[in-house]
Amino acid sequence: MEDRNREPDREQGSKLYRIQRLRRLSQLLDNALPIPGLNYRVGLDPIIGLIPGGGDMVSAILSAYIVLEATRFRLPKETLGRMVMNILIDTLTGIVPVLGDIFDLTWKANAMNMQLLEEHLQAPKSREAADRGFIIVMIIILALIVIGITSFGLFLLWGLTALMNSLF
Repeated sequence: MEDRNREPDREQGSKLYRIQRLRRLSQLLDNALPIPGLNYRVGLDPIIGLIPGGGDMVSAILSAYIVLEATRFRLPKETLGRMVMNILIDTLTGIVPVLGDIFDLTWKANAMNMQLLEEHLQAPKSREAADRGFIIVMIIILALIVIGITSFGLFLLWGLTALMNSLF
């Protein structure tokens, strides 16, 4: 009989652990480092995005992990769609040289996604949780975006290398 009473506590503890892990990752990606003299923080996401050919891909994968973990909390389609849209905006603007990097300093997709997750957990909406098919489609969309961005970055890198070789 004691085992039945402990089971909900274990499940609740597991949920809390997952949420804390996602908060730490979000914090690391969006707000880890204070800017001296300003009341503003940046994370590793815009710094990683500076790496040519793969930085935006790595950032997108880390951001997608937060969304994939959030699916375990049975969020509605609308919330998951907003989370994916935040990542798409972050990733697609991040590939634009210089302007994308500046935008990446201010657009904190992971923090916004954690806020959406926590709002749902505090006051779950009566809407139906996203079904497995919808989640699979979201995963495919995120994977295609990551593959597309990686391909685009590698293509640009290849083009710049070819241009530099032809000039010298």
